[in-house]
Amino acid sequence: MKYRTMGKLGIQASAFGLGCMRFNGAASGDSVIDEQKAISLIRRAIDGGVTYLDTAYVYLDKTSEIVLGKALRDGYRDRVTIATKMPMEYVHNREEMQALLDSELQKLQTDHIDFYLMHGINKEKWEYFKSIGAPEFFDDMKKAGKIRYKCFSFHGPYSDFEYVLNDWDWDMVQIQYNFMDVDNQAGTKGLELAGRKGIPVVIMEGLLGGRLSKAPSNVQALYDAFPVKRSPVEWAFRWLCNHPEVSVVLSGCNEAEQIDDNLRIFDTVEPGIMDEAELRLMDDVRAAYVSRTKIGCTGCRYCMPCPNGVNIPGLFSAWNNVSLYETNPKWDWDLRQIREKGQGPDNCIGCGACEAACPQHLGIIEGLRRAWAELTAE
Repeated sequence: MKYRTMGKLGIQASAFGLGCMRFNGAASGDSVIDEQKAISLIRRAIDGGVTYLDTAYVYLDKTSEIVLGKALRDGYRDRVTIATKMPMEYVHNREEMQALLDSELQKLQTDHIDFYLMHGINKEKWEYFKSIGAPEFFDDMKKAGKIRYKCFSFHGPYSDFEYVLNDWDWDMVQIQYNFMDVDNQAGTKGLELAGRKGIPVVIMEGLLGGRLSKAPSNVQALYDAFPVKRSPVEWAFRWLCNHPEVSVVLSGCNEAEQIDDNLRIFDTVEPGIMDEAELRLMDDVRAAYVSRTKIGCTGCRYCMPCPNGVNIPGLFSAWNNVSLYETNPKWDWDLRQIREKGQGPDNCIGCGACEAACPQHLGIIEGLRRAWAELTAE
């Protein structure tokens, strides 16, 4: 396992950080965790050298922190740092912030959280957090030893990122970034801005919700033609780790084989590891993906549950998969489930709750209409 210095903090972290949002079948809608399997995966990662674990209050129907706390018994807590998050929608004053933090500490079975993040920040949400005294609360909790570092995760345009990053003395930031998102959200400009300020950057969605882990035919042809052979996952992580500003790359794993593959990959990556030919390859790969992607949904499920029963991420997954991999919609598992369960966009009343919650700021309502029309056309 390669380790990196986290910017101005000066501490070491494993380049591979285990994300605890996608255990079991959560990506397809099943958010019930097989605890023993998840605990085994977490400990396998730690035994392999992983020191950074990421969760959040809301992940997996508020059960992710509980399972992580159980996994860190028997001395495992002393070997790692934990990142978890405070969601805006659950706190309105200092008392509620204190109660939420204390509940997270209890679930995680620890007396402190290493990296405590204001969750899913943009400019509007940051102003809200300021209005309820969150910066002062974080400072006080840092002095009290309940948190070590004050941080935020970000979803929004670059202009918001620049404003928030410069508006307070942050210890760390977590951004969505991958070779498809160079100009999306914080993007490369945001990554480099944080780097200039010495603020360590943790990467989420490095595989874009798993979409970059399986190459469609036009992308695979590019990989196959390159003289060095690597899996799509390795290319994606290698590209991220090439950036010196990146401290940790989060990856969610559902199987032991995925843990082991990541341990292998992250034992071989360093900043500046990619040569010019490899960087040109990734530019070509990006263009090939763009040519077939219908909508930029990562399957994060922030839009769910839909109050009217529409399976939004399932439909968008089917739409992208049929386009990317040139499959027949009739055989798409997500689409079959949506039809059998009556979860199609014919239930949508256009309330807009999904669009307000979407960290990608997608035009979900129009996207649902277009996806359904294309996927169900005879």
